[in-house]
Amino acid sequence: MTSAPLAARLTVPSGPLFFPVTAYAPGGEVDLDVYRTHVRRGVDAGAAAVFACCGTGEFHALTPEEFEACVRTAVEETAGRVPVLAGAGYGTALAVRYARVAEEAGADGLLAMPPYLVVAGQEGLLRHYREVAAATALPVVVYQRDNAVFTPETVVELARTDGIVGLKDGLGDLDLMQRIVSAVRTEVPDGDFLYFNGLPTAEQTQLAYRALGVTLYSSAVFCFAPEIALAFHRALREDDTATVHRLLDGFYRPFVELRAQGRGYAVALVKAGVRLRGLDVGEVRTPLQEPAEEHVKQLAQLIERGQALLDEEGDK
Repeated sequence: MTSAPLAARLTVPSGPLFFPVTAYAPGGEVDLDVYRTHVRRGVDAGAAAVFACCGTGEFHALTPEEFEACVRTAVEETAGRVPVLAGAGYGTALAVRYARVAEEAGADGLLAMPPYLVVAGQEGLLRHYREVAAATALPVVVYQRDNAVFTPETVVELARTDGIVGLKDGLGDLDLMQRIVSAVRTEVPDGDFLYFNGLPTAEQTQLAYRALGVTLYSSAVFCFAPEIALAFHRALREDDTATVHRLLDGFYRPFVELRAQGRGYAVALVKAGVRLRGLDVGEVRTPLQEPAEEHVKQLAQLIERGQALLDEEGDK
């Protein structure tokens, strides 16, 4: 772990949050050399943090041994330049195990993903995340989505829990998020609780989240087009509305519409994008499947369109 508290390092991010894909060799095994290159390129490009082995990194498809190797590789490659957070999930016992493995591998924090399969009540969810938080000294960001949706009252209790430092929202209910932010602000006024926009292509909704005070967001696009993701992040920070709208209209909206063409494209299409940019990270593991060839061609055209939009801005 680095000495600086994770919350302080993420409060004013210098760039997008990077969720690297996990690289596989032709035989299907994890390719740590390619993964190391992918992480290094992201950090060199300006990522503010690395979230290793999370949703985009196919956490669900990794064995504990592969998970440990990838987290350790990400920690080694970043060398303290930016914090590294690792995924932790499944039922409570396995989530605790993954949390401890991540701590041993040197991670700076955890992204606690929804429990596997079951739909639990608020009390059960609260107990689950408190057990994960108590298992290590690592700060924990709780991921709200799917079967882990919280009331404002539950998030207040999460914010009061030692070790839990933030909430990543992958649900997209802005009314609920406003009530959560308001409740935590009211009930935990001395806290420094972090909020993240964690929707699959967060840039598409970040203007709305920013109005709620949520400035942190994950960027899947950063995996394969960091120059576009960085330009959008900079435009948001500088209140450059013209650039934000140009990238939303010309790149992000079409990308979201393309992503919606297939199940699992939030991961598979991103991985295809990384390959299109020259780094062979392999295919996704089952049960995910590769994007249709026509969709990959459309993605290549869209990347070119995004780069052209940046060139237009540079010519002004």
